[in-house]
Amino acid sequence: MSLKLFLDMISQPCRSVFLFAKKNNLPVEVKLISLKNGEQHTEKFRKVNPLRKVPALKDGDFCMGESIPMMEYMAEKFNTPDHWFPKDLQKRARVNEYLSWQHLGIRMHGAEGVHLGERMPGEPAAADKMARAMEDLNWSLDLIEKTFIKDGGFIGGEQISIADLVAIVEIMQPFASGVDVFQGRAKLSAWKERVVQAVGKELFDEAHKTILSAKDSVKQLDSSKVEYFRPRVLRLIS
Repeated sequence: MSLKLFLDMISQPCRSVFLFAKKNNLPVEVKLISLKNGEQHTEKFRKVNPLRKVPALKDGDFCMGESIPMMEYMAEKFNTPDHWFPKDLQKRARVNEYLSWQHLGIRMHGAEGVHLGERMPGEPAAADKMARAMEDLNWSLDLIEKTFIKDGGFIGGEQISIADLVAIVEIMQPFASGVDVFQGRAKLSAWKERVVQAVGKELFDEAHKTILSAKDSVKQLDSSKVEYFRPRVLRLIS
């Protein structure tokens, strides 16, 4: 029985799990879940993840959520190459350092910029709040360049790790609003190219094709779904 992954590729954590599983040719079955259509609220999915969140993993009778422990689980279950989640104490600590920092260090700022940049029908983004969001995001990107990315290498050292996957999907997220955060950042751009080369351009593009077209998908929502999501978006800009 293959391991099942429940993903919506609009989600940053889902994309990191997808990249990890596919790059390592793991025997997994990907089940796509549409968050915008509310498929996470079905009784069937609730049995997989009672929190009704993606990504989710089902391995026989064992189910779990949360992207980072999911990748760690797959790394140990399938004995993936050590560089993804190193056994060496200090190398693993370096990977975990970034994984612990990123929750509030980059994830919140990158997602906020996307929500503010997207224009829900009838609700233009507030320019001053967008400017503040981009200022926070740039602060986070400065820290990543100066503190975490090694010259000529990756976050955890000379080889790619799950920390790089978690980082790249977050940093790519503002592209959904047409914001190229790599512009004018030579060190960050060079790191991105190393990540793309390490996972493969075809796989990288496959993982991000949904987010790169996300802005257009908002226009395709019917009026009932627009009204459902409107208060959630407005809470982010109030």
